[in-house]
Amino acid sequence: MIIMKDLSQMNEFLQYMLLAKNASPHTVENYRQDIEQFNNFLEQQQIEDFAAVSYLNIRSFLGELHAKEYSKRTIARKLSALRSFYAYLHKEGKVLTTPFQWIRTPKREKRLPSFLYVNEIQELLLQPDAQHPLGIRDLAMLECLYGSGLRVSELIGLNLQDVDMKLGVALVMGKGSKERYVPMGEPALLRVQQYVSNFRPQLVKNLQEKALFVNYRGTRLSDRSVRRVLDKYLNQMADIQHISPHSLRHSFATHMLEAGADLRSVQELLGHEHISTTQIYTHITRDHLQTIYNRSHPRA
Repeated sequence: MIIMKDLSQMNEFLQYMLLAKNASPHTVENYRQDIEQFNNFLEQQQIEDFAAVSYLNIRSFLGELHAKEYSKRTIARKLSALRSFYAYLHKEGKVLTTPFQWIRTPKREKRLPSFLYVNEIQELLLQPDAQHPLGIRDLAMLECLYGSGLRVSELIGLNLQDVDMKLGVALVMGKGSKERYVPMGEPALLRVQQYVSNFRPQLVKNLQEKALFVNYRGTRLSDRSVRRVLDKYLNQMADIQHISPHSLRHSFATHMLEAGADLRSVQELLGHEHISTTQIYTHITRDHLQTIYNRSHPRA
């Protein structure tokens, strides 16, 4: 049986990721599940302390994941979570060394981001009921996700004071607690203005609530709530699959590049630290151009 301090170490790490590293609740929940799975494996091996884990124990754990037919992508994610956890334990002096330094991360299968075409975005924006408080809220959220390329964590983290209607910009808190200003298009500004002026007051019970986007109880939305909102509208559309709230951010980047925006500008708008992260969208636009060529050129 694993000792109690190990569980407290996990909880302290999760709080550290949430508060100090500004990780999204979704990421923190994935970390919790991955560490608990590793913890269960250690219990089966009768290892009572995270500090007692060896290189061979990790190899055995990876062997178990492969036997259960986890994808390389999933295994890489679990390894990343455990590496971060052990790096934290080492920084806090809870372990002398991290056994993960000798473990190589499996190469992930390259997967292009999912995105919607412009006509699909237009259809999606027709789905919410613009006469209902929650409908106009949803429309404002969708316009912000697509129009400004926001991460879900950035969207739900927005406070009323973060949006400057006159300048047409929003101040968002990105990964690593890095702030940046993002432009807001006229449709997004219009919907946010309608929501804030006419519909948000119908939802908010506490006048001290700072959150821009609130649920029916008048409190800040969660990332899962945004996922449910998008799913509801996607289910009303035909032949749309494997789309997440993050796909609207992918759509923003893809459509910007297709319209001629330079890669460095898109990197700044998305808040990517490294341009290599942004370069994946060039693969999408190349595929798009190939499709147009095949469809349009007589010698294709």
